[in-house]
Amino acid sequence: MSQGNSCVSVAAGQARACTVREALDRVGGKWSIGILVAASQGPVRFTELERQVEGISRRMLTLTLRNLERDGLLHRRVYPTVPPKVEYTATPMALELYESLVALTAWAERHRTAITDARAAYDREHGAPAE
Repeated sequence: MSQGNSCVSVAAGQARACTVREALDRVGGKWSIGILVAASQGPVRFTELERQVEGISRRMLTLTLRNLERDGLLHRRVYPTVPPKVEYTATPMALELYESLVALTAWAERHRTAITDARAAYDREHGAPAE
């Protein structure tokens, strides 16, 4: 099921390392960075996130939001309207992480072409990757 299940049965001495790994896995997840960057700009609604996070499905957005909320990185606020209005905001912990996420995102954007070129060169030399 969730990535956290692999850490349930670890010995007490490994618990801290496991928690760190889980946190890094969550924050570094495919969709988490885009969601956290968007939510760090101020309250954001589900439909806004759907538009801003390119390629995410409604189901993955829902699951990722739930996990980020569970980890204390997002706060979910439901307004008693019809239909209900739901907004997500970054918590202070997520705001602390924001600068690192922006730097990581900028790095990936700057090196996107170089990475694509390196992959193509590797594949030419070693054959297609086994995926």
